[in-house]
Amino acid sequence: MGTERPTSTENVDALLPAQCRAARALLDINQQELARLADLGLSTVVDFERSRRVVSNDAIRSMRAALEGCGIEFLDENGGGPGLRLRQGPHEKEK
Repeated sequence: MGTERPTSTENVDALLPAQCRAARALLDINQQELARLADLGLSTVVDFERSRRVVSNDAIRSMRAALEGCGIEFLDENGGGPGLRLRQGPHEKEK
């Protein structure tokens, strides 16, 4: 079956390219900002999100940690597929 995801399951289990794009959209940040936050080159973020190449597990962990540091929570698959959400800040809970 033709799949466009990288072949290393360890690589995609930590963070899917679609999750990375969705997380950036929730945070309203671009690829360059994520690269800066994760201390990575812009091409690493671009190539990962477009599934151009398998990037290192360290790079994926850095992207995920940067997104989590900005308030993204990654959700387990639990039957519906992997997902994410934006954590509520203290000011949002009071509304």
